[in-house]
Amino acid sequence: MTFLMRVFALLVNALCLPLHLMDAVGLYQIYKRIFPFCLYRISVTYNKKMYDKKKELFRSLSEFKKPGAQLTLLEIGCGTGANFEFYPPGCKVICTDPNPHFHKYLKRCMDDNSHLSYERFLVASGEDMGSVEDDSVDAVVCTLVLCSVNSIAQTLREAHRILRPGGAFFFMEHVVADPSSWAYFFQHVLQPIWYYFGDGCEVTRETWKHLESAGFSELKIRHIEAPLIFVIKPHIVGYAVK
Repeated sequence: MTFLMRVFALLVNALCLPLHLMDAVGLYQIYKRIFPFCLYRISVTYNKKMYDKKKELFRSLSEFKKPGAQLTLLEIGCGTGANFEFYPPGCKVICTDPNPHFHKYLKRCMDDNSHLSYERFLVASGEDMGSVEDDSVDAVVCTLVLCSVNSIAQTLREAHRILRPGGAFFFMEHVVADPSSWAYFFQHVLQPIWYYFGDGCEVTRETWKHLESAGFSELKIRHIEAPLIFVIKPHIVGYAVK
């Protein structure tokens, strides 16, 4: 199956040659203006299908609030704000995303979730959040983001840096399937075109391995099968404590 997988992946890669050329000359940047609209529509469907999983995950957020203080949360790759409805009332949110074109949809979601307070929106990648101070937030949230960052390890180092001692990194990410499955086969075959459709998304990442070696004091992680299309069905869900 490995040989066939490589052959078909090469064929799909060849079919993506026009997209490779567009990326090389900078025309793909146009898609970054369109992607927020696409993600906004996708996020509505994703939240419906993953509602119970998200609600269960974020129920633990309040546990990391200092007694008598406001919970301060930073979200990496906040996108359209699809997670806001799950955050506890009174939570102060710092939003970051490398794509400034999300702001329109983010503002709409902020208006719909007045139970939160919003400190600022930073145009920043997960690998470089230098404007956020060390040990300054109670929780960092990252959902469907580690699949597209340039460096998972560096993103986790940044999350660890800005978390206060005892704070937690919450995650929900799709990952590569079991190597013996057909999902694994098609993930690798379709990866070249999926990369462009998902604005840099890679469905073949073993993200849990990076979390295991990121230096957190405690890691609670579950592998689940999400009720989604087979390419992104395998997920990991949980949180890691600094």
